Amino acid sequence: MISRKALLVLATAALVAAGCSSEGSDTAEGTSPPESTISPSDMTDQQRPPDRVTLDITIEGGQVDPTNEQLEAKVGQPIVVRVNSDAPDELHVHSTPEHTFQIKPEPGQQFQFTVDIPGRVEVELHDANKIVATIQVR
Repeated sequence: MISRKALLVLATAALVAAGCSSEGSDTAEGTSPPESTISPSDMTDQQRPPDRVTLDITIEGGQVDPTNEQLEAKVGQPIVVRVNSDAPDELHVHSTPEHTFQIKPEPGQQFQFTVDIPGRVEVELHDANKIVATIQVR
């Protein structure tokens, strides 16, 4: 049986081979976060990390879904934001460290981050001026 770590390595390699990009900006570290344009619905179960929190966001016709979603995560747990958008925006994660991701007007965008300090973390769309989720990190 293949270990979870081996599956994660294989999934990462598959994403790189599929043409991942890294144009997002992680302002706290000055490095690019893992970003992919693979459609979330096209991911197989082997490509999805088993222990993660997922937030799906749709920006369409000036409307944002969800707004004010309540989620829970653990310190250091991967949090994946999947975005389908018809307009550019900027996603801010008000955590320690803070994270900022550029949203393009295209489907199938994916951003991942972790939070190092417990507390309430707001995930905000800057241009739309909407809080899409609050994550209680324990």
